[in-house]
Amino acid sequence: MAININSLFDVSGKVALVTGGGSGIGTMATEALVSAGCKVYIASRRLESCQAVADEFNAEGPGSVIALQADLSTEEGTKALANAFASHEDQLDILVNNSGTTWGAPFEEFPRSKWDDVMALNVSAVADLTKNLLPLLRRAGTADNPARIVNLGSVVGTRPASNQAYSYGASKAAIHHLTRMLANEFGSMHVTVNAIAPGPFPSRMMAHVIRDDARKKAMEARVPLHRCGEAEDIAGLLLMLCSRAGSYITGGIIPLDGGLSAMP
Repeated sequence: MAININSLFDVSGKVALVTGGGSGIGTMATEALVSAGCKVYIASRRLESCQAVADEFNAEGPGSVIALQADLSTEEGTKALANAFASHEDQLDILVNNSGTTWGAPFEEFPRSKWDDVMALNVSAVADLTKNLLPLLRRAGTADNPARIVNLGSVVGTRPASNQAYSYGASKAAIHHLTRMLANEFGSMHVTVNAIAPGPFPSRMMAHVIRDDARKKAMEARVPLHRCGEAEDIAGLLLMLCSRAGSYITGGIIPLDGGLSAMP
């Protein structure tokens, strides 16, 4: 059978949910999916940020964006988002678990509350939301065209470079392991589960570096490809994972870091 290159990366008409879609990598993921013709729901605590993104991308198309408000730091918040989504759609093709937070302090001064806060949003919320949306994912998935879960991990979840963000690094390592566990269990449900492990990208978390030219140049000098990630880098990998091109990939922790994870 001949390979249809024209449809290999086609995701048009799919329904997606991107958490944290109002900024940073979440906005990049949203732009990629909308540009490819998806109907994308985005959610974060800051509804105004999500609505601004929705307004911008709806003016460009060809897909569409619907903004939702959600506080995923609590169990009640994840249930509320799942219920809000289910009130609009009866199935879900693509779930991008992107929402996250971080905190930095010397280890001997690192507060217990910031372990709890970071783990709640970066790990527990991912598990809760995935659990609550699993019936809609299973309804969408088929053997030839599985539903897709894409979790946002990080290069700091694969190599011990804490930058004093101890709970963040540990949370991303947990996401990588959870991704593999769920991939093993969800395969028979026609749902793939993968994680993208980015290096430095423009985002609120990286703003203190990206906005300082000297610090940005120093950071880029440590990256083998000598640059930060860009929206096209997120788009290329995400569309591959969510299309026919990625339908046989599950359990992957895929580096998107300019070579950082390959450094000794």
